[in-house]
Amino acid sequence: MPKICCLFDVDGTLTKPLQCIDPELDDYIQNTLRKDVDVAVVGGSDLVKIKRQLGGDEIFEKYDYVFAENGLIGYTGAKPLPSQTLQKTLGEDTVQEFVNFTLRYLSEIRLPFKRGTFIEFRTGMFNISPVGRNCSKEERDQFEEYDREHHVRAKVIQALKKEFPDLALTYSIGGQISFDVFPVGWDKTYCLKHVQGYDEIHFFGDKTWEGGNDYEIYESDLTVGHRVTGPKDTLQQLKVLMSVLDERRNKETL
Repeated sequence: MPKICCLFDVDGTLTKPLQCIDPELDDYIQNTLRKDVDVAVVGGSDLVKIKRQLGGDEIFEKYDYVFAENGLIGYTGAKPLPSQTLQKTLGEDTVQEFVNFTLRYLSEIRLPFKRGTFIEFRTGMFNISPVGRNCSKEERDQFEEYDREHHVRAKVIQALKKEFPDLALTYSIGGQISFDVFPVGWDKTYCLKHVQGYDEIHFFGDKTWEGGNDYEIYESDLTVGHRVTGPKDTLQQLKVLMSVLDERRNKETL
């Protein structure tokens, strides 16, 4: 049998946006899937948010690898892996130019409503929300619908690319209200350098279209990509995968 790792996106794959993992899916991963494969998670959010969604400090016991901020912050067990920082790579002057322009641009956008925290500075990325990360769940849903029609996030990205054409940055839309900006190569494929020694890495994600924050790792030659529509679909696809693995096992024993 090949040595396999199942690697999961968080929001939209293991959980609904910013919510906790579905108990049935959690139980299946821990008590069925882990009997045959290793499991790992990679999210764009910081570690605090991911821990809140997936089991607090027990997350390091539940998953063989835990990656936050696309893998810039990583753990195997509770042991931290080497990390990078945005300010060291871009330099403080560039960081401030980028932040200042973004805030000016967002201040001139007219939306149905705005809340607070428009830029969240993380270890390896900017997370930019035109509507503000402090909006309620209901407001998140409202903005998501508004953005589908008016393409607010895509227009902000176009403006940033035009203003900073010489910066080697990737712009990646994820979740309901924001998008991430990070140096080229710091997408979710970054975590794969730490996930080694496997014959197959099966990645499960929902934002797998070009420009989505699962696109690069879904398309990577190093992974077997599984496009999902939500936690329930993830559970169903895992059951199919386990059936395939059982068939392989049975053939090996014949």
